Amino acid sequence: MEDKSHISIENKWRDYWQKEKIYAFDKNSKKKIYSIDTPPPTVSGEMHIGHAFSYSQQDFIARYKRMKGFNVFYPFGTDDNGLPTEKLIQKLKNVRSKDMSRAEFINLCLKTLKEITPAFIQDWINLGISCDYNILYSTIDDNSRKISQKYFIDLYKKGLIYIAEFPTIWDTEFQTPVAQAELEDKEKESFFTTLKFESEGKTIPIATTRPEMLPACLAIFVNPQDKRYKLLVGKKAKIPLINNEVPIIADEHADIEKGTGALMICSYGDKYDVEAVKKHKLSSKIIISPDGRMTVKPYENLTIHQAREKILEDLKNANLIIKQEKIKHVVNVYEKSSKEIEFLPTKQWFIKIIDKKPEWLKVDKKIEWLPEHMFKIYENWVNGLEWDWSISRDRHFGIPIPAWHCEKCKEIVLAKESELPIDPMQTSKNCPKCKSKTTPEKKVLDTWATSSLSPQIASSLVENKIKIPYSLRPQAHEIIRTWAFYTIVRAHYHENTIPWEKIAISGLVTMSGEKMSKSKGNIVKPQGVVDQYGSDALRFWAACSKLGENMDYQEKDIVTGKKFITKILNASNFVFMNIKDKPSKPKKLEKIDELFLRELNRITLTSTYRFEEYEYSRAKFNTEEFFWKDFCDYYLEIVKYRVYNGSKEQKDSALYTLYQSLLTVVKLMAPFTPFITEEIYQTHFRKYEKQKSIHLESWPEYSEKLHINWIEKETAPLTNRWFLIKDIISKVRTIKSENKKALNSPINLVLEKKHQIILKDIIDDLRAVTNAKEIKEGTFEVKVL
Repeated sequence: MEDKSHISIENKWRDYWQKEKIYAFDKNSKKKIYSIDTPPPTVSGEMHIGHAFSYSQQDFIARYKRMKGFNVFYPFGTDDNGLPTEKLIQKLKNVRSKDMSRAEFINLCLKTLKEITPAFIQDWINLGISCDYNILYSTIDDNSRKISQKYFIDLYKKGLIYIAEFPTIWDTEFQTPVAQAELEDKEKESFFTTLKFESEGKTIPIATTRPEMLPACLAIFVNPQDKRYKLLVGKKAKIPLINNEVPIIADEHADIEKGTGALMICSYGDKYDVEAVKKHKLSSKIIISPDGRMTVKPYENLTIHQAREKILEDLKNANLIIKQEKIKHVVNVYEKSSKEIEFLPTKQWFIKIIDKKPEWLKVDKKIEWLPEHMFKIYENWVNGLEWDWSISRDRHFGIPIPAWHCEKCKEIVLAKESELPIDPMQTSKNCPKCKSKTTPEKKVLDTWATSSLSPQIASSLVENKIKIPYSLRPQAHEIIRTWAFYTIVRAHYHENTIPWEKIAISGLVTMSGEKMSKSKGNIVKPQGVVDQYGSDALRFWAACSKLGENMDYQEKDIVTGKKFITKILNASNFVFMNIKDKPSKPKKLEKIDELFLRELNRITLTSTYRFEEYEYSRAKFNTEEFFWKDFCDYYLEIVKYRVYNGSKEQKDSALYTLYQSLLTVVKLMAPFTPFITEEIYQTHFRKYEKQKSIHLESWPEYSEKLHINWIEKETAPLTNRWFLIKDIISKVRTIKSENKKALNSPINLVLEKKHQIILKDIIDDLRAVTNAKEIKEGTFEVKVL
């Protein structure tokens, strides 16, 4: 029968944590603050496995810092300002935003978000993410809109925002400009066709994957060093099929070794065309509409791909194709639509970033990247920047740009801070300069223009008691180029500082080494895993991966987590079967108990060190291994005899050690498996300890008094006795097993003299756990009786 006991345990403590406000940030506390700039997940329906993976990892750190005595500021936000929300609302409500007025669609979005957001957030609560859910923001709420508009005005007044008509990266699916950071590389199949251009009676072969751009061809580029075309520079070339003539220009951008060495420059086939048209002051000719259809005859109203097929057909019929081959090549697509982007001249708003590249790279010396090599992704992105940050979008749903345009004197009128948040479409203004009526700005801000202010937004919810820089930014590596970079830009421009002291980057979840995706059908939903195995088991799996490391999802790893949970619960029940009151520390500990506590002290030291280095996976491994091997496999078996048959002094020493060691293990595992450790704490320890939750208890302290140099064997005989006794017990068990005898079968044991000397004050414990009837001196031997 499937074990579902975790459901009632997790429900019970989840409700308790919320009722008792266990994870609440204390505005009045004098404790040192540890602040986390939490990623606001996109409201897209429900948590996915990548969320469960990365949010668990940041939660390990938050819980550790809380137990270390910090007043942890760990807010929760939702990113519901942007295209994913538009798509979700249109799907849920079966509407199209373009068929509604902007006001109607915005109201529908806000109403729907109010309906669906609580269930969306519940996925994070269910997983045990220890945010303070009373410090909650959305990137489209009134407060976020006010802050986003306020900082837009701040940048404009500083001369860091400008409006310009420029060939903008354009998505024809959503009919909106997009930023360079929102592009992805996608491999697609295409035809690489070499066409016949003519000049002075000679054929100029030019290869292209975009023959539909022929009507927009403005010039032919050839390299000035290319002898094949030297005499044609300054002449005219006839465009095949179109028959227009365009100039042949010498430009080093034409690569002699690439293709035919000649390029057609169009407005606008790619980013190089944008630069070429500007450099040579060519007059552009736009042939593609915002919705991705052709505007020139005879291809008018055809989609780009339809026009491509038709033009290739016409070229073939006119015998204007020299050769054609099928290729796979990488193209830029918009991450939200997966469609190839276009370059269309539109009037848009930009934040200046290109002229400050050296500033953006200086963060390497100011922000600690975890792991360090992730900075390389950031560095490569900054070095590859080619345009300023496009922050305006032609959409219904988003934060309105708080500006009006005076057509008469060309003045841009901004809202007053006291008026924010504001929608210019709903408010009329006269130009303060010429008193004429103004035209409201219809565009909205790109969602990253708001998400990049997440530290400022979260701080505003606690009366700005949290100052920038925050302690930590946890996030996924695929949004280094967007969320990390843009937040660094905004903190520099607005606060003249870095946004956080450290940035922790999580890896991806894969399935058999492949990235999960709907198209591959290999998606695992965390909700199903939690229902079957529990949140602790899923978190246990997430803790197996280091920061920045991809993790393959395998159910057997979840099962391992479930086994640990069952084992620690059973071990705790066994310990407290024999403990009626909190054991006091005896005047003298039995030597074996002292050895065990010394080993536990070492684990506390190493786990603490690993957490301080943000190596939570090593901390979990150390504690888990100690629990299974040292605590369960050895110490519990060693101590049973004294618990049941020992003198009062021997029993007191054993029970004290059991209580303290189990409590320490439960604390060390609390960041990883918060539900089962709370269950154990509340059931067994709460009546003796001070705190109302294990997660408010202090992290175990390493004791200098118990320290011993455990690495150098010759100088650490006490600690080595623990390793020695484990080794002897293990060998005895192996021999009994080989002889098909029960583990409690009697034996006679032969030990070397030096080992008998080392173990003389714990020999009775060894005798009891191995059921040795006699122990003689000599070469090691086990005689099964």
